[in-house]
Amino acid sequence: MASAASNPAYSVSFQGQNNLTGDVRDLFLKLYAGEVLTAFEEKKVLMDKVRTRTISKGKSASFPMTGRASAEYLTPGNEITGGAIRAGERIVSIDDLLISSQFIANIDEAINHYDVRSIYSKEAGIALANEADKNVARMLVKAALSTNATRAAGLIQDYKAFTEEDFTDNVIIGDNAADDLVATDLAQAIFNAKKEFEKKNIPTDGACVVLPPDQYYALLDVTDGNKLVYMNRDFGGNGSISNAVVPNIAGMPVLMSNHVDVSNLYVNFTGGDANEGKTSDNAPLANTAGSGRTTHYDLPTANVDSVDMVALAARIRGFVFTPEAVATVKLLDLGMESEYQINRQGTLMVAKYAMGHNVLRPASAIALLEYA
Repeated sequence: MASAASNPAYSVSFQGQNNLTGDVRDLFLKLYAGEVLTAFEEKKVLMDKVRTRTISKGKSASFPMTGRASAEYLTPGNEITGGAIRAGERIVSIDDLLISSQFIANIDEAINHYDVRSIYSKEAGIALANEADKNVARMLVKAALSTNATRAAGLIQDYKAFTEEDFTDNVIIGDNAADDLVATDLAQAIFNAKKEFEKKNIPTDGACVVLPPDQYYALLDVTDGNKLVYMNRDFGGNGSISNAVVPNIAGMPVLMSNHVDVSNLYVNFTGGDANEGKTSDNAPLANTAGSGRTTHYDLPTANVDSVDMVALAARIRGFVFTPEAVATVKLLDLGMESEYQINRQGTLMVAKYAMGHNVLRPASAIALLEYA
């Protein structure tokens, strides 16, 4: 009696197959040099720039909020009865388990002459970390666009209004659309964002600037050195054109990340169809199968406070933010498991994490917007 084929079949990572097509042993015919080339890694800069909490149980965590105390002059003879301070909370829920998996056939490992397990493990971890960075960036978009309570309620899931909550306005770069690539206008916009924080009494401890590559390298404009006053050491500037390092501006480090290029965060970003503003990858599951946070990272397609939020988000060219802008809750931090399966004659490797993100304090994020 013939044995039945295994079902369901795994998607096998054939190490001998060129670009996952054709002969599964094609690459085994060649002798490699000492190096193994992997895909280029994306820079991950956002996860360690926001507020993070780790929980051992539960599906969400609460971040308490307190209001301001008031002061008054005492009328002689009146009893001091005490003043009330408001209290509120922000809820951050856990998304579904996110995984990156590979199956390595035992026969391929036996034929192969270099170890791939450590490489596959590293690449799986990078894939998950990139997802986390993108989701933090999407929360920065929502935080920055929440410039009043009405917009916050329309953009942020689980939002509970807080009477004494502060909001900040976003900053326009220059006087026309092309100014988003002019060094002096970008630098001035960053100074204006810092000034907006100060005017609204927003603590700036740990504040930083993160820009997409186009705007970051615009700050290193080598065609006109007169535009780089903020790098002039005679005025206390720093940074290096030769090393392509942007200095601190307004006392804040300037970082670069592809993940804050909003066109990479959403599908059909300005397409005008049903998918406009939806997350470009890996949305959490529906509540019948998982967390029910399927739209948590999407932008609303309907207007909020009479404003098209998708169109407004399309103008974002970077952020100035503090760690209080976004909160991350981890239930299962990044981990790796592997198991040799006799019935499939190979090793299944799974990288995983369970975490969630939400806006914490909208006032702590300001978007740098292209002029419209």
